[in-house]
Amino acid sequence: MSFRPRLECWFEFASTYSYVGVMRAMNGATRAAVDLVWKPFLLGPLFRSQLGIQDSPFNVHPIRGRYMWRDLERLCEKYGFPFKRPTVFPRHSVLVSRVAIVGAEEPWGPDFIQSVFGANFAEDREISDPSVVAALLDLCGVVPEPVLEKARSKDLKAKLSAQTEQAANLGIFGAPNFIAKDELFFGQDRLDDAIAWALR
Repeated sequence: MSFRPRLECWFEFASTYSYVGVMRAMNGATRAAVDLVWKPFLLGPLFRSQLGIQDSPFNVHPIRGRYMWRDLERLCEKYGFPFKRPTVFPRHSVLVSRVAIVGAEEPWGPDFIQSVFGANFAEDREISDPSVVAALLDLCGVVPEPVLEKARSKDLKAKLSAQTEQAANLGIFGAPNFIAKDELFFGQDRLDDAIAWALR
């Protein structure tokens, strides 16, 4: 029985750097023969508890925000990812996060994750709109309504809340993060280090 190393990817659909990190992880993990474990969570509760703010730090601190948007443009150009600055930032990501948890063990899960990030950061679509989410599921070959119904359930609400709490307990304070063999790597620029650690 062969063993493939695992790499947990903790991400937030509203996070700009998660867009780059997730897209890079999908390519990098395939090349390295590492299995990705998808862990969507919500940054909002962490920012409230850790920083005492109700918004993205990039909005609270405009100087950081200006740098981030330009940095994101450079990164997308570097890696060949399409980019269109969203007219709303950050977008509400509760529904898509719950759907991603439903899809975490399904073949369509990675395609859905990629499509949501593309909708948000390449097409400027409202990812909190159920009709947009349904359209993305349809593009992934999934019948939308049963998945959306499950995503709205108390069970999925509890799962997303628990996963967000777990992120805090792991010492996560931003996104994306990669965990390899219990080692935490923060930021899309630490992906290669995380993959190397998983392969040790």
